[in-house]
Amino acid sequence: MNYSSYLLVKKLIIVYISTLAYKMIAIITGDIINSENHASSEWLGILKNHFSKLGKAPEDWEIYRGDEFQLRVPLSDAFEVAIHIKALMKTIKGLDVRMGIGLGQETFIGGGVSESNGPAYQRSGRTFEALKADKTNLTVATGHGFYDKTLNLLLRLALDFMNDWSVVSAEIVVIALDRPNASQQEIAAELGIQQSAVSQRQKRARLDLVYALLNYYKMSVKELTA
Repeated sequence: MNYSSYLLVKKLIIVYISTLAYKMIAIITGDIINSENHASSEWLGILKNHFSKLGKAPEDWEIYRGDEFQLRVPLSDAFEVAIHIKALMKTIKGLDVRMGIGLGQETFIGGGVSESNGPAYQRSGRTFEALKADKTNLTVATGHGFYDKTLNLLLRLALDFMNDWSVVSAEIVVIALDRPNASQQEIAAELGIQQSAVSQRQKRARLDLVYALLNYYKMSVKELTA
């Protein structure tokens, strides 16, 4: 190997190692559906309060152009965070949310999440822009065809009931995700209803399928990053 070839190989190795060092994350890009029919005071404080539990602004989340947002979350938490946001917005009658989830590396960290870049950001942006054309409101882009097809099929099936959550169903999902260890008795006391009513609300919200989807997603992420 001559010296120039040696330098080229060395450069390629350095680039490869630095690429491996890039952090794998999930980016959620979204907007609020029907926000124009609601005062921002109805939902903005709720959204900001939830985001503040997930990270700091603007490094980890930003809300811009009135009703659009971008959020950086750990890879394994992306589906749970997205479903939590959806449930929160649906506790307000008439509201919903569109979200594109991008998984991948973060190769540049800017002054805020909207100024940062990398495959995760690009995938999130592209899938978010395609939502209206695809007539759906939640999709994911992983960079791997098999996982994209499988996870998006599961999301489409889940949206059949999540899009129809009533305010009451959305509320029970929010409580379940906020307090995963709370018993039905504790939830009943908090809401001032019977324990049997809590069980019925959880069934109507298809909470068992929500948990199954979250577990499958986390298993898929482990396979993706293995």
